[in-house]
Amino acid sequence: MNIHGHDLYKLVEELYPICRSITGNGVRQTLKALESHIPLSIQEVPTGTPAFDWRVPKEWNIHDAYIKNMSGERIIDFHHSNLHVMSYSVPVKGTLPLAELKAHLYTLPEHPDWIPYRTSYHNEQWGFCLTHQQFLGLHDEEYEVCIDSTLEDGSLTYGEYYLKGQVVDEVLISCHICHPSLCNDNLSGIAVATFLAKYLATRERRYSYRFVFLPGTIGPITWLARNEDRVHKIKHGLVLALLGDSGAITYKRSRQGLAEIDRIVCQVLQQFSDRHTVVDFSPYGYDERQYCSPGFNLPVGSLMRTPNGRFPEYHTSADNLEFVKPASLADSWEKCRMILETLEGNKIYLNQNPKCEPQLGRRGLYRAISGQAERAQHEMAMFWVLNLSDGQHSLLDIAERADIPFMTIKDAADRLEAHQLLKEVSTEVS
Repeated sequence: MNIHGHDLYKLVEELYPICRSITGNGVRQTLKALESHIPLSIQEVPTGTPAFDWRVPKEWNIHDAYIKNMSGERIIDFHHSNLHVMSYSVPVKGTLPLAELKAHLYTLPEHPDWIPYRTSYHNEQWGFCLTHQQFLGLHDEEYEVCIDSTLEDGSLTYGEYYLKGQVVDEVLISCHICHPSLCNDNLSGIAVATFLAKYLATRERRYSYRFVFLPGTIGPITWLARNEDRVHKIKHGLVLALLGDSGAITYKRSRQGLAEIDRIVCQVLQQFSDRHTVVDFSPYGYDERQYCSPGFNLPVGSLMRTPNGRFPEYHTSADNLEFVKPASLADSWEKCRMILETLEGNKIYLNQNPKCEPQLGRRGLYRAISGQAERAQHEMAMFWVLNLSDGQHSLLDIAERADIPFMTIKDAADRLEAHQLLKEVSTEVS
């Protein structure tokens, strides 16, 4: 299955106009769009449902919003940009003088042409977001304001896609779907996750995979509360976000720090010649902080490009279709694919000829590699694999100790296994 950057970008482009929040029809519309790519199990969790220290909030939907001047002209229009309304704004309709209206207006003076993204999930209030240029153009007069929204009992919606593997041990791939028209923060992660799922569905899988598309923070908290009895199956995981900008890849380790997924991501990133950054876990960021909370401590890291809050366009209207790049989306997808391929290939073997070195030459294993430098590395890989395949060391252990790329170690193991010099150690399902 060939995946190209324009495929991922097309999905970002399709989802971009939808007004999403942590609940509501925008989330449902987004999940419906994803169902044209992958089958999803859609879950609706009623308002008020307990989720540890939280409760599922009221459902928010919006139909229209505007600010009109005395001439009846819509100077701020929700239909021009869904960022113009603070998410979860309560309904309002009335006329206000500018002095009172200003308390409900949000701008970015340092970026006067951008609209900020603001939310008020847990305090019932209302507000408009606008460019600072628009703000400076307001006159000292009365304005008609309207937010045609509803905030009432409903449900929190999320989608789940499960791919069964040879073992019940799971790999969790999680991304948030709660932001409105923001491309890098939200849609890039959704696109990469969706096309990873499509790709894995065509492949033979050792692990089972669970993809979750849910609103940030309250989404994973609710999901964990509803699935507490089976999260022990999750052996590896990634939170995907911010994967479409032009910055270098950043990986944030799980709380465990040296979990297998942490080591594999580092191993894969080292194989690429481009820049990358690996940072330690901190309890601030995306939904990895829920999966890595001390009561769960799941091996879930976070993969992104430029981290949240580290680029000026973050949470503004400048995080648009021009900001994300098809090439960056494709590069992020390929690195994710390589991470999962490495995870799938990280097996444990037992040397079937452990007393001294086997004679590799008569088996044609030396002659199988052309090129002096490449041949030397592959020969060293075979020596390392044979020496450390004692039923205790995984291929990742061997790659790290030998300082040889994982795929070179795996290729050596595949060739040795084909000549009956190695036998895979079967792992019990959890």
